[in-house]
Amino acid sequence: MSTLRRWLLVTMIGLMLLGLPGAGFAQGATPVGGECVPNELDGTCLPIAPARDRVDRATPVFSNPTSIDNPLFPIGELESALLMGTVDDLPFRVEVTLLPITKTIEWNGQRVETLVSQYTAYLDGRIMEVALDWYAQADDGSVWYFGEDVFNYENGVVADTHGTWIAGQEGPAGMIMPGKPQVGDVYRPENLPGVVFEEVTVKDTGVTVDGPVGPVRDAIVVTELHADGTIEDKTFAPRYGEFLTSSGGDVEALALAVPRDGMASPLASELETLVAGAMVIGDDAMRGGWEQLAVTLASMNAAWSSYRATDVPHWLDAQMNDALAGLEAALAAVDPHRTRQAALDVQQAGLDLELRYLPVSQIDVARFDLWARQVAADAIAVDEPAMAGDVATMEWVWDRIAHLADDATVRDVEAHLAALREALEAGDVASATSAAARLQELVPRIDPR
Repeated sequence: MSTLRRWLLVTMIGLMLLGLPGAGFAQGATPVGGECVPNELDGTCLPIAPARDRVDRATPVFSNPTSIDNPLFPIGELESALLMGTVDDLPFRVEVTLLPITKTIEWNGQRVETLVSQYTAYLDGRIMEVALDWYAQADDGSVWYFGEDVFNYENGVVADTHGTWIAGQEGPAGMIMPGKPQVGDVYRPENLPGVVFEEVTVKDTGVTVDGPVGPVRDAIVVTELHADGTIEDKTFAPRYGEFLTSSGGDVEALALAVPRDGMASPLASELETLVAGAMVIGDDAMRGGWEQLAVTLASMNAAWSSYRATDVPHWLDAQMNDALAGLEAALAAVDPHRTRQAALDVQQAGLDLELRYLPVSQIDVARFDLWARQVAADAIAVDEPAMAGDVATMEWVWDRIAHLADDATVRDVEAHLAALREALEAGDVASATSAAARLQELVPRIDPR
């Protein structure tokens, strides 16, 4: 279940408890074919499709399960994806990263090796959810979902693990994409009523959508029925996978995916100017020198004006525009704390653009450094919940890049991460800031090649 879905479910449960209208539950649906999947909110039968329409009822065979090349769910070839949007009018961001590990899961008499993908979601710039998802491809080209480890965050700490499940323990694996989807096909990515449930119906195929860098043909549009009776539309596009999810006024859209949107040319010098300038302003904001900071910003604006004359992905273009406007306003207000945060926002936007040119591992190393800087920024504001979320984010990014470091560096990074968390849990902001600084010093030892 996506973050957007969980967020909407919590909202709907709240409406139900308050007795307010607008929850949109399915009421009194008649079971089809004798099966009744209960609505998790009111107990009525969900309006599931006839069993004859389902294409996920045969027993899949997995001869080479980690070779996932289904074009509409290419998780085996998708090194990293960035999704953006809004939830409750707040900025929403997702980083999806294929991890360099696999997980073997026993289901239906088979031991199936699965790929592991990390899904990290942020709401209004702060960590909201992390899920480790397990996928495998069957011999007929269909992709199967073997479950997920879910960590839902509130105020920077894990509030619960709702949505966690594993095939073979709670129930069956679920088909997440047929080998050759056709209009009218029905399948269940999650099929554990009472724990998780989704039923998908293919609504349209051969659709052309606007991709990050141009039209993308042969996409499909599906509708998803959820355990709470709500329905939402999703679009899946070749070489991108999940492309667009929308429900009400909320949206989760594919902003960039690599290698699909990668550039063969060297890193654009304008992006180097933007990221380096943001780091300089962030480092110097607490020391003043506002006239020189304004000069640095002017060079950054000039670089962006030059770069955005090229074909910049829509969501990334909007993100950088907003970040630079925020930095300009912070400098104009002569506000050091606000300026430092705005500089970090520009740095993140720049790294997202650099993802088109540089290896994912190199960007994640830079993100690790960025979140160490964020710890220091939040320490100045004595915002301990934000610092807790920063540390959690660093730990998850570290999981993406730890394999790049030698044993000594791994020991040092993990020791300082532990010290950072211990200091934070003890309420020792000064020690936490020092530990974050030491982690920054270790970043050059992590080889991103």
